[in-house]
Amino acid sequence: EVQLVESGGGLVQPGGSLRLSCAASGFSFRNYAMSWVRQAPGKGPEWVSGINSAGGFTTYADSVKGRFTVSRDNAKNTLYLQMNSLKHEDTAVYYCAKDPMAWISRKAGVLSFYDYWGQGTQVTVSS
Repeated sequence: EVQLVESGGGLVQPGGSLRLSCAASGFSFRNYAMSWVRQAPGKGPEWVSGINSAGGFTTYADSVKGRFTVSRDNAKNTLYLQMNSLKHEDTAVYYCAKDPMAWISRKAGVLSFYDYWGQGTQVTVSS
């Protein structure tokens, strides 16, 4: 059974940092690209970042470029999202999602465009 379990969310002040993790199981994690997608209250879903299977290629939405860093540890079957200089508008539920390909084949905010996704972790940026 494929499982993706996000963790690391919480309440942080503007300008602060958080590191999200996504623990994967039930499939060969090292063979697939992964993405982070977020859903903010009252807004449509937004693709945030993607990383290819080997971790050598990453890409970001303009809204987070320069502030967020995606990475993965294939030995630990874990995906990460380091979020720095957080803003109020980063408040959202963050989901990790499995791409059906080894390369980043989609940059979709809609989770159903992916094979699998987790239950999400809440990030709240507030003073």
